Amino acid sequence: MNAPPLIHVVDDDDSLRSALQRLLAAAGYRVRAYASAGEFLLDPPADTPGCLLLDLRMPGPSGLDLQEALARQGIGLPVIFLTGHGDLATGVRAMKAGAVDFLVKPVERGSLLNAVARALERDAAQRAARSADAALRARFAQLTARERQVFELVVAGRLNKQIASALGVAERTVKAQRAQVMAKLGAANAAELGRIAAQLRGRGG
Repeated sequence: MNAPPLIHVVDDDDSLRSALQRLLAAAGYRVRAYASAGEFLLDPPADTPGCLLLDLRMPGPSGLDLQEALARQGIGLPVIFLTGHGDLATGVRAMKAGAVDFLVKPVERGSLLNAVARALERDAAQRAARSADAALRARFAQLTARERQVFELVVAGRLNKQIASALGVAERTVKAQRAQVMAKLGAANAAELGRIAAQLRGRGG
């Protein structure tokens, strides 16, 4: 069985940190707690499902500083901010930077658990998207050099006859290679090949 998601709690308030650990553990989650953003960065999380409960204002780097550092390091843990000093401008900044929620202390148990559930849903969706992207790139890597040429010409809107002329091969050869490309990439038609090309390019392909 898969382990429960891991919730990371970063807050300099010892009593609140302990209370959050107990609450989350009682809800069935694994919990790791940190007293500062620096402590969290010294021991960054492994790539496991979870999210981050993050205090906004702490000695040293703030919660927003940590959020920005995670983005720079490519750590995609969804963030829920907890603060006793909330204001609209800070909340807007946090949400624009990708925070799942912005909760003012003392936070009600149900609101916190609902926010955690939303964060874990986002985390699962992000992981599924990365997995699908990796699988697509693995399939694309199976294409031969000629099949990649055919792929590019098909998504450019060229007809089989035009592709045959461009590559100096028979049209029936293009049809066979096109069929191979579609089979390897799991595409049913040229429109799907176009979407695959956009996905590969959009993610740095």
